[in-house]
Amino acid sequence: MKNLHTKLEGYSVICDEFLLNEHLKKLVDEALKSVPQIEPEALYTTAKDIIMIDVREPEEFASGYISAKEVLTMPRGKLEFMALDKIGKKYGTDAKIVTYCLKGPRGALAALQLQKLGFTQVSNLKGGILNWLSKNNTIHSYLGELSLG
Repeated sequence: MKNLHTKLEGYSVICDEFLLNEHLKKLVDEALKSVPQIEPEALYTTAKDIIMIDVREPEEFASGYISAKEVLTMPRGKLEFMALDKIGKKYGTDAKIVTYCLKGPRGALAALQLQKLGFTQVSNLKGGILNWLSKNNTIHSYLGELSLG
């Protein structure tokens, strides 16, 4: 478990460094205001009806993901190019979607882009996977089920 803590802390520092840029912060603030932010507890009853989209990089996804009926990994940098094919064609643009990243900003930016692409029921997991874990929830990886506790 110590390895999970170390990886998440490392990713967290990188996220914080990116948000120091005032222009990026402005974009993130716009996304957070424009996209519904869903609390982890709201996923307890809806996870089987939604598509969870993890927008982190592949090595972050490998450290663990939130389990749901449908979990897609689409790194933020490839989202626009993958979304219409992987989501739109298979599920339609009215599919219930929740995006998430480590702390929330990339997920919010991704959700805003999905809205701009025509997806109508998009929200972002408030606080990302770290908020999810802080509520004593688990994530899944090739090691099995993991938690911070």
